[in-house]
Amino acid sequence: MVTLHGIPNCDTVKKARAWLTEHGVAHQFHDFKKQGVPAPGLAAWMDAVGWAALVNRQGTTWRRLDPATQAAVVDAASAQAVLTAHPSLIKRPVVVWGDGAVTVGFQPAEWAARAP
Repeated sequence: MVTLHGIPNCDTVKKARAWLTEHGVAHQFHDFKKQGVPAPGLAAWMDAVGWAALVNRQGTTWRRLDPATQAAVVDAASAQAVLTAHPSLIKRPVVVWGDGAVTVGFQPAEWAARAP
């Protein structure tokens, strides 16, 4: 089963969910806002794609953080702490594919190669 992690009102997550549905990919949705960030999942995502790939430094949540907090995000441990405290900082969507592979962001070309 494919699990798409994100926030339901995010435009990219909406596109990703629509793409999965249109391509007949069975999936479940994990809402960071309502269900929180799964700690074991976050650690596994960091192992798979690297902590820097998960930190959205372009969004408004990042810009709203104080400079000291931003400067403190320098490794996996500090990234995990800030991402857990501020789930909106996680680049979206994070997809855990049926084979256990993890991707970050909506990448239709890559997803097409993964779709059954």
